[in-house]
Amino acid sequence: MLKRMATELLARITQDAAVMGGRPCIRGMRVTVGTIVGLLAAGHSMEKVLELYPYLEKEDVLAALSYAAWRTEEVELPLKAS
Repeated sequence: MLKRMATELLARITQDAAVMGGRPCIRGMRVTVGTIVGLLAAGHSMEKVLELYPYLEKEDVLAALSYAAWRTEEVELPLKAS
């Protein structure tokens, strides 16, 4: 159940080289995950974020947080020279 919810949230995150330089955005709009997470980190409430971006939905903000959390868990491995 939780995995399905996370998958549904992450489906709201899009990446397109033609939109915001390919940075992860909310549903193809010009609002980046970084913008949403940055506002929350600066102390703004979810309600304030939704007020600033009235075309966003609560699930979009949750998706941004979920995506950011997922990305922090990624591990980069060095490529071996062949």
